[in-house]
This record gives sequence, C-alpha cells and structure tokens, in this order.
Amino acid sequence: MTELIVRNMNFTYPEMDKPALKNINLEIEDGDFVVFCGKSGCGKTTLLRHFKPVLTPFGRLEGEILYRENSIKNLDLKTQSQEIGYVLQSPENQIVTDKVWHELAFGLESLGYDSATIRLRVAEMASYFGIQAWFKRNVVELSGGQKQLLNLASIMAMHPSILILDEPTSQLDPIAASDFLETVRKINRDLGTTIIMTEHRLEDVLPAADKVFVMDEGAIIAWGTPQAIGKQLKSLGHDMFLSMPAPMQIYAGVDSELSCPLTVREGRKWLSTLFPEKDGVRQRIPLEMTDDKKEELAVEIKDTWFRYEKNLPDVVKDLTLSIKKGELYCIVGGNGTGKTTTISLIAGINKPYRGKIYLNGKDVRKYSDKELFNNNLGVLPQNPQSLFVKKTVELDLYEVIGGKNNKRMEGVDSEITKKIAVEKMAQLFHIEQLMTQHPYDLSGGEQQRLALAKIMLLKPQILLLDEPTKGLDNNFKQELGEILKKLQEHGVTVIMVSHDIEFCALYGDRCGLFFEGNIVTSNTPRAFFSGNSFYTTAANRMSRHVFENAITVKDVIKCCQMSH
Repeated sequence: MTELIVRNMNFTYPEMDKPALKNINLEIEDGDFVVFCGKSGCGKTTLLRHFKPVLTPFGRLEGEILYRENSIKNLDLKTQSQEIGYVLQSPENQIVTDKVWHELAFGLESLGYDSATIRLRVAEMASYFGIQAWFKRNVVELSGGQKQLLNLASIMAMHPSILILDEPTSQLDPIAASDFLETVRKINRDLGTTIIMTEHRLEDVLPAADKVFVMDEGAIIAWGTPQAIGKQLKSLGHDMFLSMPAPMQIYAGVDSELSCPLTVREGRKWLSTLFPEKDGVRQRIPLEMTDDKKEELAVEIKDTWFRYEKNLPDVVKDLTLSIKKGELYCIVGGNGTGKTTTISLIAGINKPYRGKIYLNGKDVRKYSDKELFNNNLGVLPQNPQSLFVKKTVELDLYEVIGGKNNKRMEGVDSEITKKIAVEKMAQLFHIEQLMTQHPYDLSGGEQQRLALAKIMLLKPQILLLDEPTKGLDNNFKQELGEILKKLQEHGVTVIMVSHDIEFCALYGDRCGLFFEGNIVTSNTPRAFFSGNSFYTTAANRMSRHVFENAITVKDVIKCCQMSH
C-alpha cells in the first residue's frame, strides 16, 4: 500500500522569488525506511513539514500530496496527530510537560484515551525504550539523548503509521546517536512503521534505508537504493558525495573491481579481500610529536570545581587544562559530562566555587564584560537562536557592530566600513542570499552559519564553539575547517566542544575526552583516535586491522594506494 504520494509539488515562502521546493515527485510505500539528504538549506525540512499539515509552513503551494490516496490537506487534527508522528531537530522544542511519565501520557490524554489504555501504552513504551530507570524523573534532569528518546517514545505511544524525524541526532554524542538510530531501525523492523527522516550523519542511517532521496536547491537530484545513490553522485561529480559514509568514499578513491561497501563491517571485509596477506598491519602513519616547548597560554584552567546548586552534585570536578595560543583544541565526550559547562566557565558566564581560570594570563573574573567580549572572546552557544535579536539577517549582523545607520562604534570607522565588514562576513559564511529573511525562518545549518558570522564580526582572539558543525552539511564543514585554520594563522585560539568526531580528527591540533567533569586523556588527533574503539572515526574502525593510525578517509585512501 502506498502511504504518501507527492505530485508536481512546488513551494515558495512569502516575499521570496526563488521557490524552496521545485517539481517534487515521489512515492513512499507502507513500511519503507526513507532518508532525505542534502546540503543545509536545500529544502529537506520544508518538504518534511508538508507531510504533517499542522506544521506546514506558510507560503504558496502548487501540486498535491496524498496520504493513503486522499489529499493530506483534508486530514482532521485527531487523525494526523495519531497517524503521523514528527520528531523535531531540537528535543527541547517538543517537550511540553515537567515529568517523564507525564510526557509519555500527554499525547494519549489529548486524543481522549481512557486511563486504562493510557497506563498500558505508557508502560509498554517505557519498557520498549528502556525508560524505566528514569520514568519518575523531571524532564530538565535528562541528557539530550534521553530527551530525544522520550520524544520518540511519546510519539510511538500513539501508534503512528508514519514516523517523520528531522535531524534527530544533531545534538547527540556519537554513542547516543548510534543508540537512537538503532531504536529507529528497530521500530521500522519490529513494528513495520514507515520511517521518513533527514540526517547529515549518514554512516549509521544509510545502511538501514530502502530509498534515499538527495536534494539540492529545492529539487530532488538523485534517488534510489544507498548503493545506487553513491554511484549516481560520483558520476554527477556532486559535492554531496562528501556526505556519503566513509566506506563508500574510500571505495571511490581506490581502484577495485569488488562491490561497494556500505558499513564499517563491509568495509573491513573489502580491505581484507583487497590485501589478503596475513602479515598484519601493512602501513603505519607516524604519530605527530607533541610539542612540549614553552609557549604562551591563551587559556589556563587550574583545579576548578563547579556545581549549579549547593545541594546538587559537581558538574566540573578538579579540572586542570592548558590551551596554547593559536591552538584548535577539541573537547569530545558524552552528553551531560560537563563539556558545555566548561565553556560557560571559560566565558565567565558561570563562576567556579573553587579554582581559577586565566585568559591570556589574566583572571577571567577581573575582566569587565565590555573588555571580555570586544576583540577578546567570542562564544557560539549550543542554541544559535539565542544570539538573534533582529527581524532580518542583515540587521542581526549590523547589530553586533553598533547597528545600521547608528553612531560610530569603537574600532568601526564609518558606515562604509561596517557595510564592507558585514558583506565580507556574509560572503564568507554563504548567507548573502538570506539577508532579507528573518533569522528564525532559516534552516538549522543556515542559523549556525549566521551565528558564526555574528561572532566573527567581533574579531575575537579566543573563540569558544559549542557544537559548531551541528546541522551543517559536509561541504560547508570543510569550508568551516579552512576558516578556522585561517583564523589560527592569525593567532586566534579555538576551543571547540563537538560530537563530530570526523571534523575533530581532520582539523583539531589536540583532542581531550571529557568524562565525569574532567579531561581523562588529551593528545594529538592521530594518537587520540587511533587508541579508541567508539570515540574514533569510521575510517579508523574500518581500517585499523590493516593500517595503523589511519584516522581519516584521505589517510585510508593514501595507505591503499601505497600498498598496491
């Protein structure tokens, strides 16, 4: 049975000349696992929101969408609430109650189910999703991964026939993301629920998909099975090939008559077949030597302790950390281990009850706010929307340097200087075509780029980034990495909290693993990721039995070419 049919669909947002969706035609069958992928701002979320009428954006729509052969516009509120489940990108935006068990019951209560049915469904979902241990807890106490799992369980309690997920793992650490996606696969496999999702992390998702649709500038440019998509994108020479799983990218860079691997397991077998000799590791990439010579420190944290309330446990415990000037330091670790709290301590937003923090040799508590955030410190928060205060992207960019047509600000000579600064920054972050839009109307990736542009206008010497690659496609991640490297050349120090292991491996100078409020290990990316089983790249997991210390796709391709 066909669940969804889209015919000749075009959609344009108000006051926009360019359509957000162009000539979309597709069919989704009952029980399908469908993945939509593409660069940030390509129209994925806009399309998904049209599959749930209450979330449909305002604008001009042409064509039709059929749900079980009837127009989706005619679905009543109860039917669409029950039959079409939708999990948003940000877990906080979807939770509406205070307790975990209240959240599980909320949707069923709204649909008018009796108490016995609600109790049964809540108990069943709590058991299925492993929520029993935190069933009675307050929602605010949950980690990002737990909140997203709670959202999923709350929707599944209503027994939907279609489950739509919009970048559900963008705020989760690698292990939590992998667990979440495994649960989604289980729902599809065990319950036969139709899954429609968008995702930038394709490593875990693509192997489970029946159909993949690749979007670019509002149109579908490729579709088919995961293997077929890889071949199509490679033949098109399209940027989206950079987003394909590591085994596919490595396969594309090596001459081989064997079939294309999709997963790490298939990739390991492919490498073993390619290099059948039994003499163990064939290539070693030498580890970088750590530079122990005395260098000027940008950030120094000494014996620091912090808790949010007197009676709560410590979030940061006896943390000591030194970061050199001009270094890109990556902090990785699970949700709720204290990474974001550490960023807030460095920024002076929270104050430790024991220990000291120095920025460029000066105690952070001795800086005035103006001194701290003007040409000194820049902070990208986890939620970029918290930085947006104006009605358009252009006004938001001007706001940070004293406003448009406003009195002169220190360090900004004239309106012409401001204009040049804003235009250059907009071009650098590819948001020049969005200048007239409201910041809240942008996609997740576009909001992230706008937030980064705002911060960079302040010309910070120390840059604190909390999940900077969240919602960004691989193509722009590459550009962001190059931007950060250029900033380093100009002496800017970058401290980055990230779940994006691949990005840290490619661009970091040092990586530290946060666990229970402290850094448990810190090293160069090659030494750090070579020794880990989970906190490492797909390329390393795939190749470690053949190549030693290879941590990126380029490393593995290079080793394959040298070994042939």
